[in-house]
Amino acid sequence: MVALFSLLCCAAAQGSAADNLECPEIGPGRVPDLIGDASGGGLFATENRIDLTNEINDAINRLQISDPNISWSNVQNVLIAAYCRVVSRKTGLTAAERWGRMRQFVSVVEQQIAANRLAPGTLLIANVPLPPDVFRELRSQAAASGQT
Repeated sequence: MVALFSLLCCAAAQGSAADNLECPEIGPGRVPDLIGDASGGGLFATENRIDLTNEINDAINRLQISDPNISWSNVQNVLIAAYCRVVSRKTGLTAAERWGRMRQFVSVVEQQIAANRLAPGTLLIANVPLPPDVFRELRSQAAASGQT
């Protein structure tokens, strides 16, 4: 599943143009254009993991509506190809920031696909980041009651 991203990473790392993301081509004989446009499919380059997760979930839903039989591999490939275009066109990012955004995106896509592949009724444990003041308050309340 991560073959597409690995190809991107290795191809760009080998050449002197490592500053630029070399995005997979979208279209016939390449990554299918299932999001509806080759410009990024409405995804936006954000550093906020929560916003990114919401965008990915929305994109997965749109893909499944447009093609109910889409494979998880194609979901991942389409999303990575689309997001690569968004990040490559984002101004003001260094090469390291572009690659960091891509790695974060791939990580979230993999997590969301893994969650979607679970059998119905499977227990999920969510890891939800809390604002620092909320975390400190919960930690002090837990300590006061002898819990960790």
